[in-house]
Amino acid sequence: MEQNNILLRGTLQELPKFSHENHGRRFYKFFLEVPRLSGAVDILPIIAQEHTVFRIDPTAGSMLTVSGQIRSHNIRQDSTRHLLIFVFATDIVAEDGEPVNEAHIEGPICRAPTYRRTPLGREICDVMLCVPRAFHRADYIPCILWGRTAFEVSDCPVRQVLSISGRLQSRTYNKVTESGTEERTAYELSALTADILDDSSGI
Repeated sequence: MEQNNILLRGTLQELPKFSHENHGRRFYKFFLEVPRLSGAVDILPIIAQEHTVFRIDPTAGSMLTVSGQIRSHNIRQDSTRHLLIFVFATDIVAEDGEPVNEAHIEGPICRAPTYRRTPLGREICDVMLCVPRAFHRADYIPCILWGRTAFEVSDCPVRQVLSISGRLQSRTYNKVTESGTEERTAYELSALTADILDDSSGI
């Protein structure tokens, strides 16, 4: 299995809009609404090259199947750094069907895991994985693990390689800033399974 892949099927929130240009290539951005079994909805940012977007003829409300990778981009905003998480689409197909949100990433832990318990005693562990990409680049993907898996991973050292499969989810939270409280959205991989692998990355 590849080190970074994701498959989504959901509803196009609005038509793709021009995002940016890089090395002569034009990129477009849109949001995909993917329902969970619980009834909650993840609203996920998708970025794709112009030729990938223009292969289809979507309208707002269309169902799309998107395959690609989870990517990160570090930006500086108001003298602070902010990690943008998005899906880079390598293929988009307009088709109906059941919602899908399946992701798999593999890479070393790049900062110490954070373990905690909820007031009801549920075990949670936050982990940041450094997922290798071509041309000596990497994506930094926040992950959240639950239950026994959370406990086991909480003892893992930095650079331990994990293989995580689950769902990319969106989560809103309130951020207190100098100008007041702002509602923001975080994106993270909610793990269904996590395997601790031998560290053969050489990192």
